[in-house]
Amino acid sequence: MRISDILRNKGNTVATVRPDSTVRDLLATLAEHNIGAVVVSPDGAVIAGIASERDVVRRLHERGAGLLDSPVSEIMTVEVRTGGLDDKVDGLRRTMTEHRIRHLPILADGRLAGIVSIGDVVKSAIDELETEREHLVGYLHG
Repeated sequence: MRISDILRNKGNTVATVRPDSTVRDLLATLAEHNIGAVVVSPDGAVIAGIASERDVVRRLHERGAGLLDSPVSEIMTVEVRTGGLDDKVDGLRRTMTEHRIRHLPILADGRLAGIVSIGDVVKSAIDELETEREHLVGYLHG
């Protein structure tokens, strides 16, 4: 299975915030979309970073409530691992597990094309196993 298969089922909408958005705006976006991370992008296509709930919690502990009015650029992760539409899900799962990444932006021609969460990857594995099980049961009973 390829990443494009996950995005075909899930959709390719990606929540983004601008680097100069406040952490308060970031939290509103996370809550509005019920997600754990957003891509930080000046234009919705180029990746400047990624910001997650974990980033907020860690910095909030260090800096206190004043953090909420700080720009997202101060807390975002700038070294963002990405994947491509033709990448295999198995490889992505390995990368996400080894590097403890829960959200991975997907690029097509150098532009943001989607985002995949570890939940999406696990769901795809379960769906694949379920399909395989159905084929085996059909073969045995067929």
